[in-house]
Amino acid sequence: MNRVFLFYFFTLLLGIVLALHLAMNSEVGKAIGNPRVGNAVFWCIGALAAVVIGLTGWQAGVLGGLRNVHPVLLTAGVLGACLVFAIIWLIPQVGARGVFINLLAGQVLGGMILSHFGWLGSPVQRISPIHIIGAIVMMFGVILATYTR
Repeated sequence: MNRVFLFYFFTLLLGIVLALHLAMNSEVGKAIGNPRVGNAVFWCIGALAAVVIGLTGWQAGVLGGLRNVHPVLLTAGVLGACLVFAIIWLIPQVGARGVFINLLAGQVLGGMILSHFGWLGSPVQRISPIHIIGAIVMMFGVILATYTR
């Protein structure tokens, strides 16, 4: 089987896991009556898991490379926390379907732009007219899947 296909399939599965994770996070916030605290609990548990996973591959001097990292890149954790909070807040407002379909569309458009310019380590993959047509079709699909009753 083609390795690239397997990578895309794995990515699809990760999208399903992400949807489950965020919906679970939303339920925790609802159950305790405070989505911000629910999000904080999730991030604390996630941070602990990240430390455990990181320790399994720890190498002496590994943090020395941090001096080569632009400080703006280190704000990704804050961005991630805000992103998760916004999503878990939105799910009870508009429903998982609307949130995830629109989130997916945003990811597709963002990914197209990142790849077009080769930003953040992405290989350059220029946007062509057929890609633009595909994005327009996708946006119509988002409208049909999200806003129709």
